[in-house]
Amino acid sequence: MSLEQIETPLIGIEGHIKIWDPESGEVMVRRRNAVNFENMSVSLAGLLANESGSTSTYEIKTMRFGNGGTSIDGLGAVTYKATNTNSASGALYNQTHSTIIDETISGSADNSIEMSHTSPNTHSDVIATCTLDYGTPSGQDTSDTATNMNDTYVFDELALYTANDTLLTHVIFHPVQKSANRKIQVVYTLRIRSSFADL
Repeated sequence: MSLEQIETPLIGIEGHIKIWDPESGEVMVRRRNAVNFENMSVSLAGLLANESGSTSTYEIKTMRFGNGGTSIDGLGAVTYKATNTNSASGALYNQTHSTIIDETISGSADNSIEMSHTSPNTHSDVIATCTLDYGTPSGQDTSDTATNMNDTYVFDELALYTANDTLLTHVIFHPVQKSANRKIQVVYTLRIRSSFADL
């Protein structure tokens, strides 16, 4: 029996987000994400094949936020919608803000993507950091006292998108208001694991 018949290579991708105030240390959200596996496979293959050269359309470029991931009834009960990761055309339910997190464009370590690997582990992490400072986004409320959970900058969903506007991941969470009286930062970690399964 050949080696190919005994072992099957496996690639797995999992991720989670942390939304927190980096100044006070308050953590508002910790949650796992959903991966659009079709779009992720196309993106990884495109990067490995270097199909578009140094300005790859397959690289992660933006973190996008929306306010369409939940609904809240008159009693305050929150219903979470399903993530839009089952088709290549998946998108946020209602995108209201986008931030470039490719540091070659943003020029900021506060909005960046980095790779982390420790040998001999069989996984590597892609860590996307997005910081919404006090003045961002423009048009936000002065303080975090919104009573309408459908306000433009009361976020309950976010996603990572490639440079060619393809959704790679989607996560839905309890609503978090971004207002001018607080700074929030999203640390979005994608773990890419490579291993073999014995047959």
